[in-house]
This record gives sequence, C-alpha cells and structure tokens, in this order.
Amino acid sequence: MTRDVRRQPNKERQQRSNVRDPSGSYVRSPALQSAEERRSSVAQGTKSRKGNYSQVERQEKTAQETKQRAATVQAITEEEQEKLATLEMRLPRVAGKVDAWLLIIVLTLLCIGIVTVYSASAFQGARDQGDASYYFQRELMWTILGIVAMLLTLRVDYRQWRRFSLVGMLIILPLLVIVLKFGVNVYGASRWLSLGSFFSFEPSELTKLVLALYIADWLARKGDQVGTFLYGLVPFIILVGIVLGLVLLENDLGTAIIIAGFATAMFFTAGANITQFLLAMACGGLIFLKEAFSSYRFYRVAGFMNPFKDVTSINLQLYQALLALGSGGWFGLGLGNSRQKTGYLPFPYTDSIFPIIGEELGFVGSAVIVMLFLFLAFRGFRLARRTPDLYGALLATGITTWLVLQAMINIGANTGTIPYTGVPLPFISFGGSSLVVSLAAVGVLLNISRYIQEPEAPALSLRKKRVGSRYITSTQ
Repeated sequence: MTRDVRRQPNKERQQRSNVRDPSGSYVRSPALQSAEERRSSVAQGTKSRKGNYSQVERQEKTAQETKQRAATVQAITEEEQEKLATLEMRLPRVAGKVDAWLLIIVLTLLCIGIVTVYSASAFQGARDQGDASYYFQRELMWTILGIVAMLLTLRVDYRQWRRFSLVGMLIILPLLVIVLKFGVNVYGASRWLSLGSFFSFEPSELTKLVLALYIADWLARKGDQVGTFLYGLVPFIILVGIVLGLVLLENDLGTAIIIAGFATAMFFTAGANITQFLLAMACGGLIFLKEAFSSYRFYRVAGFMNPFKDVTSINLQLYQALLALGSGGWFGLGLGNSRQKTGYLPFPYTDSIFPIIGEELGFVGSAVIVMLFLFLAFRGFRLARRTPDLYGALLATGITTWLVLQAMINIGANTGTIPYTGVPLPFISFGGSSLVVSLAAVGVLLNISRYIQEPEAPALSLRKKRVGSRYITSTQ
C-alpha cells in the first residue's frame, strides 16, 4: 500500500512529461516543451547581454588607452623634443662603407682636371710666369688640400654639422659684406679677399656649403610648417634673398643662380606647397631677368642670340670656345695640341677649360665628362632617397644639385646652350676656393653614404617540384 502511494507521483510526473500520440509512441508534453523554450531563450538573452557588455567594455578600454597615449604625447613639449633630438645626435652610430662609385667618379674628375689644367695653362704660365708648370703646381697644391678637407668631412658624422650651421652663417654673412668693400676687383667682379700676393679666397664659394648645411637644418626643424605661407615661404625667401642680394652685388650672377637652384630644390624636397613654390619661382625669375638685362649682361644675352656676331668684342670668348669644340672633331687633336689656348681663347684653364677638353680629346672626351657628372647626379640623389633622416636627405639633395647645376652652367655657357656666365667646372677648372670647398662637400656626401638604408632583398619564392613520388622544394 505504501509502495503504491510512493510510486504514484512518479507515474503522474511521467504522465505529465510524456504523452502518447495517436501512433502509440511517447512525445514530449507541450507544457514541458514551452518551459524549456523559455529557459533557453532566457539563457540566450543573458549570453547576448554579456556579449554586449564585453563589447562595450572593450570599447571603453580602447578609448581609455587612446586618451592615455594622447596625454603621453601632449606631455612631451617642444623643448623636450629638441633635447631628445640633441641626445640622438650625440649617440654614436655604426658607420658602414662609403659609396665607392661616388668616390671613383670624383677622383676620376680630379685626375682629368689636373692633367687638363697643366695642358691648358702651360702656354700662359710660360709667357706670364716664366714657368710652364706654374699653374699646375698651384692646382696640385689645392688638390692636396681639398683631399685633406674631404677626408676630414668624411670622418665627421654629418648630423654634427647641425650644431655649427648657424655659427657658419654668422661668419659667412659678414664676409660677404667685407668683400664688397675690401675685395679685389677682377674683370668687374669683386669676389676675392686677398691675403698677400700668394693667397686669395672667394667667400661666395664657402657660402654654398655653409648655406646648404644651414638650410637643411632649418627646413628639418620646420617640419610641416614648411608648406605654410607665413612660417615656410616668407622666412625662406628672406633668408635666401639676403644671401643672393649680397652675391649679386659682387656681380656674380652665375654663383647666385647656383645658390638659388639648390636652395629651391631643398625647399621643394622638404614639402613646400606647390602653388607657393611656383609663385616664388616666378618672383625669382623676374628678379633674374631684371639682372640679366642690365649693364653688360644684356650684351651677353644679345650675343647668345647671335654667337657669330661681334666675335672680336662681346662674343669673343663664346666664339673661340665654339671654334675649339668644332676643331676637336670626334677624337680631338691630341693631349697638349690645343691651338686656342695659345692666346686666342680667354681663361683657357678656368672658366673655358671645357672647350680645351673638346679640342684636345674631341667629342668622345667631352662626352665622358658629361657622363661622369650625370653619374654623379644619379649617385647623389640616390643617397638622398635612401638617407634615413630628413636632414641628411635635404643635405644630399642640396650638395648634389649644387655640383651638377654648376657643371651644367659651365658646359652650357661654353657650348652656346645658355647665355655666357663665368663659373668654374667642378673638380676640373683651376681655382683653389672652388676646388677645396667642392671636395669638402663631397666628403659630407660620402659620410651620408655610410649611414644609408639599403633596400631589403626580395624574399625567395619557394616552389615544390614533383620528381617521381617525391616533392623537392626549389627556390626562384
């Protein structure tokens, strides 16, 4: 009796849980099924709410981390950033190898220059100084000093020049003023400061290197402000304009064009606004046109339009230069056999040395010189592209543009491609100031090449090749 009573609830529970269908099989009770569905829906809702809560928590955590990073960035002031930059410059770096191709190009140009100076100056040295090797000996001395300067700048980390660029500007600007008052006037241009009869110095040549160092530092510090009108373009025009004004007062239009050229290239590389850049170019072009059509420069422009007119006066140098190039033919008259250097062509070993090369070595020799400078441009701009910091990239751009543009102006003037203006051919023309400063600039370029970032080697692609029943991995 008791057992039947105790078993009764179980039977009733079983009856509530299982209901027979018409076929006789047991099915789940609708009441129990609805209760289970309610429990599962509640569980799913709880999980979804937990998922939403976790997603909201992740978003809040991300926002808090972003705020913390922003606060950290804002906590570093400009003064602290400058201190970090100064500390970074003082840290030693592991230097690599120099750009061997760039060094070979410069040394090749130097060797050609020494030989050509001796050939082009022998007649005038014997006539004026009583020694055919007089100018050759001086050029050899300047070459040795220039190589020493190149080795010194090669050993100094180029970042260290940022400390002295402002001091250099404070030294060079007074020199540009002093040369206007106390400089030696030669052929209407007051460019040289003379210390006795043996040593003379041209401040405008040193200005190129010092200005390149300073502009690179100034633009690197400006950052994004370079593209603005008030903080980028206006200070740049004032800075470069002061230097150009002093150089133009020396009646040295060629050097002014070179300075304006490499400064503009550096400004554009630093991120100048293209509209403002074109506006500055237009204003600079108007100033140079005004200078080109004033005083004796107007006659040079007129002579450029008709180089075979007035060949005994204003066009004398250009006409004799074209004669020298034309008489050289394909392979030249032979080294030392130039006729134009014997009193016909003015300045055969300085500004007009390229026509002597064309006369003695022919078109082939002239083409070699042009190719060497094109290769120099390629290596220099390649360094600028691979330099890891903005200062080094701007400095490499400025120095390369300066050397290549100066070569273009000299060759273009002597071939009648542009109106005549007197600038030396880098590494080849006779001249101490130009040679020493140019080699010092090359030393800076070579030092930059020791810290460039080489592009990563492309990854090897692996391919499996089936040989019989095996797969062999091969590289491509």
